[in-house]
Amino acid sequence: MSRLSTPLRSLTRLTTRQLSKTTTFNVTSKPLLSIQSRGYKNNAQPQPMRDVMTGEIIQLPDLDASSVKITKTTTPKKPLAPSKLVFGKTFTDHMLTINWNSANGWANPEIKPYAPLELDPSSTVFHYAFTLFEGMKAYRQEDGTVRLFRPDMNMARMNRSASRIALPNFDGEELTELIKKLVVLDSEWIPKEKGYSLYIRPTLIGTQTALGVGPSSDAMLFVICSPVGPYYASGFKPVQLLATTKFVRAAPGGTGGYKLGANYAPGVVPQAEAAKEGYSQNLWLLGDEHALTEVGTMNLFVAFKQPDGTVELVTPPLDDVVLPGVTRDSALQLARDHAKGDKIPGLPEKLIVSERKLIMKDLVEAEKNGTLVEVFGTGTAAIVSAVDKIGYEGRDIQIPTGSEGLGSIAKGLLDRIIGIQTGEIEHPWSVIANPKST
Repeated sequence: MSRLSTPLRSLTRLTTRQLSKTTTFNVTSKPLLSIQSRGYKNNAQPQPMRDVMTGEIIQLPDLDASSVKITKTTTPKKPLAPSKLVFGKTFTDHMLTINWNSANGWANPEIKPYAPLELDPSSTVFHYAFTLFEGMKAYRQEDGTVRLFRPDMNMARMNRSASRIALPNFDGEELTELIKKLVVLDSEWIPKEKGYSLYIRPTLIGTQTALGVGPSSDAMLFVICSPVGPYYASGFKPVQLLATTKFVRAAPGGTGGYKLGANYAPGVVPQAEAAKEGYSQNLWLLGDEHALTEVGTMNLFVAFKQPDGTVELVTPPLDDVVLPGVTRDSALQLARDHAKGDKIPGLPEKLIVSERKLIMKDLVEAEKNGTLVEVFGTGTAAIVSAVDKIGYEGRDIQIPTGSEGLGSIAKGLLDRIIGIQTGEIEHPWSVIANPKST
């Protein structure tokens, strides 16, 4: 027998997850949530919320981390030596999978041994690119503490991407809790050596088994993890960009501001063509003015010196063309905090931060008059990546990078972000996945 702590007239406003958290057993006086976490309810699928009068479904089940079923591998692999890790080539022992259906909502999550997915050939992901993903990292300190960096930002962006291609939304806090469980379970895969981390790849795909362009009635959310080494293992290496006027990454009203799988494959051929001309990546331009948007798969920052000695750090506005990067947002906030007085070593004393339109003419003129200070990209993998030249209309724009191969602004932001990510600097952005019990 159970008793409800919420009046009957309020039940229609509760989600299934909220209802489970307000239900208690008289016999034990312990919340149902804690009983579920011990496995009593693992086999019971969540049920839709129905109107108490009409029986009509008014709320489908959302994600519920407390109902996760965990099946540990019986054949654990031996982690590779850190020096042998190659980005995205090695994966941990376990993965997280959660199915969704338009009639029943989110099913119970499952953490299980890493294995191939089993999908019908007609699944919509294969035919119409119903797929999106996130990239995030976990870090392990010497005392075993495991940290995530700003997971709430990844969850919000993932839901925003899902809405753009008619895939289901979910409770981001619940998915974060599930990712914590997965990461802690496989925490021995995170090298303790400085600069190493665990790359986490949450992915959401459409799995409806029928052809036809329309919202997918079925979906699968899964998360896999890969131990990775430092991006700059042998020192900073600036990249060279080709400002392409032949290809366009994104346009207003399109999907460039969302982290969709469909945005990435079309960039492979332009990158290959840039490589043939001796450049590392493309600098994506837009419109007749050749407005700057992104650099490869990273966000772009440019620093200019003003006549009074002030340095302006500029990044293109998001609009709906530029991806709202988590590292981009972090760099902007830290730089603005520096300008307000929370100083970061390496950043100019007089600094202003702008999100405004940049065109190639701005860079050409800044190179000529000596006011071009730095150009760098930001992203999850490298955090920051310096640029030392940009090929544009038959010539190279030369960009200072400093003696270390990385300008002082980029280096200062890199050091501050790494300090937060690894827990060396206490900050709300660093979220502990395995808090010690009190």
